[in-house]
Amino acid sequence: MAIKVLPAQARPVEKRPVAPAQAERIRRVQRLTAYALLVLASAASLLPLLWMLTTALKPAGAVLEFPPRFLPDVFTWSNFPDAWTGLPFNTFLVNSVVVTTLSIVGNLISCILPAYAFARLRSRMRGTAFALMLGTMMIPAQVVIVPRFLLFSKLDLVDTFWPLFLPNFFGTALYIFLLRQFFTTIPQELVEAARIDGAGELRILWRIMIPLSKPAIATVTLLSFVGAWGEYIDPLIYLRSTENYTIPLGISLFRGQYSDDYNLMMAVSILALVPVIVVFLAAQKYFIRGIMLTGMAGR
Repeated sequence: MAIKVLPAQARPVEKRPVAPAQAERIRRVQRLTAYALLVLASAASLLPLLWMLTTALKPAGAVLEFPPRFLPDVFTWSNFPDAWTGLPFNTFLVNSVVVTTLSIVGNLISCILPAYAFARLRSRMRGTAFALMLGTMMIPAQVVIVPRFLLFSKLDLVDTFWPLFLPNFFGTALYIFLLRQFFTTIPQELVEAARIDGAGELRILWRIMIPLSKPAIATVTLLSFVGAWGEYIDPLIYLRSTENYTIPLGISLFRGQYSDDYNLMMAVSILALVPVIVVFLAAQKYFIRGIMLTGMAGR
């Protein structure tokens, strides 16, 4: 007769409480590790910018030397004024400012209105229209290059600024989505109280939604600025005369047929990057808050 041996009952393992000093040391190590990883990631992302800066400070003969050196023997600070005055960059700067400003205005006007409609106005087709609008984000930008060029050619608008900013007056799906998500976080009671007082939809939008949506509007403004300021493909397609060039096209003029002035090209690129850095630092607080709150909509 076989005797069955029952397994011994496992005793529960008692967890020893962690001393407060030990817990504090663990948190400190975790914090230092996170900071070290962030510093390494920041240094890796800043390395191309530092290389561009050192290239801008090198003389022409030291740019392509082998093996390459990170720091030049002599810092050539004259590359910056020589590059800026060697070509009409004052004209390019004015053109970029005009195109960028009109692009920002177009995006704000054409995106705030539909975003408010999608967030607050009740309609049977609202969900379908919003889904179709989001579907346009999956269309590659390269698909519409040829039809858009043919359209502006028929309108005789080639070699003008119109093709560079006019499409922004017809809305951008990403910006509409960001603004709509932020609008839904504003309490509905404020809108209902304004309607009871007799305010129309445009007045509600102007007096309530826009003042309370500064982070989202700042985010759209910053993204529009960066996109329009650094745009290269559209000016390359539509602009013909040099006096209409924007800064990205002006930088490409340093690429010659037989040689490339990389040091001057990098110097102008750094000067063109300064407005982007200044605008980002000025709107950084609103930008981060707008990105965080657009994902908190629960409606």
